[in-house]
Amino acid sequence: MPDQSSPQRHSVIEKERTPTDLDTLIHGYRLCARTEGKSHNTISLNVTALRLFQEFLRAVQINTDVDYIGVPEIRQFILHLQQVKAWRRHPTISPRSHGLSGHSINSYLRAISAFWSWLVAEEITTDNPFRRIKIPRPPRKVAPTFTEAHIRSLLNVIDKSTSLGMRDRAVVLTLLDTGLRVSELTTLELEHVDLEAGMLKVFGKGAKERLAPIGARVQRALWKYINQFRPEPALRTNSLFLTRNGVPLTKVYVETLLKRYAKKAGIDGVRCSPHTFRHTFAITYLRNGGDVFSLQQILGHSSLDAVRVYVNLAQSDVKAAHRRYSPADNMNLGTR
Repeated sequence: MPDQSSPQRHSVIEKERTPTDLDTLIHGYRLCARTEGKSHNTISLNVTALRLFQEFLRAVQINTDVDYIGVPEIRQFILHLQQVKAWRRHPTISPRSHGLSGHSINSYLRAISAFWSWLVAEEITTDNPFRRIKIPRPPRKVAPTFTEAHIRSLLNVIDKSTSLGMRDRAVVLTLLDTGLRVSELTTLELEHVDLEAGMLKVFGKGAKERLAPIGARVQRALWKYINQFRPEPALRTNSLFLTRNGVPLTKVYVETLLKRYAKKAGIDGVRCSPHTFRHTFAITYLRNGGDVFSLQQILGHSSLDAVRVYVNLAQSDVKAAHRRYSPADNMNLGTR
């Protein structure tokens, strides 16, 4: 008779089931996202959305085990988001009288949907309730962009006789001519700048690499800054744009200097931020005859959906121009 405790008896070992409580799974999801190279901002947004969802479930006494969360629970959460006040949870900003924006709600729900896709991929659960839920679309709108007069005023108040002024002029022109995100601008390094070819090597979301073309004016501005005005780095850094003390610029630093120049130039009615430069680049590029496919590549978007709003705005410009310059309407052709 064979030994009942022999290895053959235990040759098939049942796989231990992963805990399905939301709190435990959020930690696992964050760890997995880090190993996959997702950006810190993306991970932070996704975890914030999941914690918000978790707090809601606990507040209304719904089981936070993912096996008990389905379509009805998620729809209750959507209604909650549509009713909650903006900045309700912020530690330093007072709650607003208005609700969350459509973009915020859409971002939270897409983050939670991505989490559920991860659960299915990891075989923690077999059901993804988001397959049966239509996530509310954010409103289609583009922030006001800079006019040519705005850009001229901005450049005119920059003191080009100083090293910081020449740096800031190069920053403004680079943002205008490439539409870079502020994080992409601040992580540019000297080796990423090819002035001969007129190209910048950019590392966007998810560390995706792309090439962004620059025009002759930006090439000249960068050449002058790099060869005549860029300070000696204080750290072991090869960052392109440096402070007076040789430290790489930060996101907050760039946003602050742009606001300061906008105030000095008397620019109002439009937010002077890196993202406004991104919108301005996209709209101006299309108005000047650029095509949507190259715009998508330059901006670093994974799909055309993100640039479609710029196309619609550019088309409205064409219609307005036609109304002004319509050949038939502007000729004296009689009453017929």
